[in-house]
Amino acid sequence: MKILNRSIVLFLFITLLVFTPGCNGKKADKEENAHQGTEPENHQPESITLTPGAMMSADIKTTPAVMKVFRQPITAPGEIEFNARRLRHLTALTMGRIERIMAVAGDRVNKGQLLAEIYSPDYMAQQAEFLQAAERADRFSGDQPEAATFRAFLESARERLLILGTTPAEITELQKNRVPRPFLPVRASLNGTIIETVLQPGDHVQLGSSLFRLADLAILWASLHIQERDLAAIRVGSAVEIRTQAYPGDIFPGKLILVGDVLDAQTRTVIGRVEVPNPAGKLKTGMYIEALMAGVEERTALVVPESAIQEDAGQTIAFVQTKARVFVRREIKTGESFLGQVEILAGLTQGENVVTSGSFLLKSELNKSSLEE
Repeated sequence: MKILNRSIVLFLFITLLVFTPGCNGKKADKEENAHQGTEPENHQPESITLTPGAMMSADIKTTPAVMKVFRQPITAPGEIEFNARRLRHLTALTMGRIERIMAVAGDRVNKGQLLAEIYSPDYMAQQAEFLQAAERADRFSGDQPEAATFRAFLESARERLLILGTTPAEITELQKNRVPRPFLPVRASLNGTIIETVLQPGDHVQLGSSLFRLADLAILWASLHIQERDLAAIRVGSAVEIRTQAYPGDIFPGKLILVGDVLDAQTRTVIGRVEVPNPAGKLKTGMYIEALMAGVEERTALVVPESAIQEDAGQTIAFVQTKARVFVRREIKTGESFLGQVEILAGLTQGENVVTSGSFLLKSELNKSSLEE
């Protein structure tokens, strides 16, 4: 009996030795396959159907891909500069002492705004001379030969006050009240920003002393470095797109207003000047920029608006509307981008409607469907 029991135990032990490695091998193979990605993959869905309510809330807008004459853009680096035609340097028009300062560097001012006041004995003397000329012109107004002479003196004194910065309204008030103004006003000569001033109350100034530097930053210049090989492909008046590192998603439109006449012998470039509107004040002088200028070379290309191009999972895509509420995710290949249009090299055909507004909701719905699967 003992011999039989020993035989059974031995048989079971041998059985375990034989079959256990095979089982472990299958488990290891399964784990290895899982690491190697041989498990069945979940494929991302390529289309999405929106409800009528979702269509309205997402504000879906589409436009067809069309064939257009596309101008090959010319690229040039550059930097933002002040518009020299919109710079003003205010200097002292007479000697005196700074009495008050109402604006400092960085302030935005309007044309005619009072910036400072100067106490000036010369200004007081000019007003006194004007009042004397006005009194004599009134006294001899009935005497024709004398009246013409004194009217000429009065007009000369008035012109000198205007040159000093006195307004016509202030001169009229002076002539009416016969009371000289104690301080000479310094006013802004344009709408802009004060970019430089070193004045302090109590400072003495001489004729011609620097007071303020003003710049109108609403329209700036971009100074470009145009390669010699590109000169034949550009024209003054061409449309230009300005792009900056500070605002990578923004495009600032401008116009090429000048191509220089001097070629730099070392860099083989010519200076080009672009006038760029800057209503939001994002562009700053000294910024490095990249400009795309409309070239003279033309070709026909399939284009869509830039707003139709999306980035998703490392791919460049667009959403194509195939039915009333059905949209398909389409991987595309793009070429040049210029003036708000993108050249399509592959992935779309002429006439297909691409989504230009509301793509965020479509991407969200598509990614949600992918996770559910």
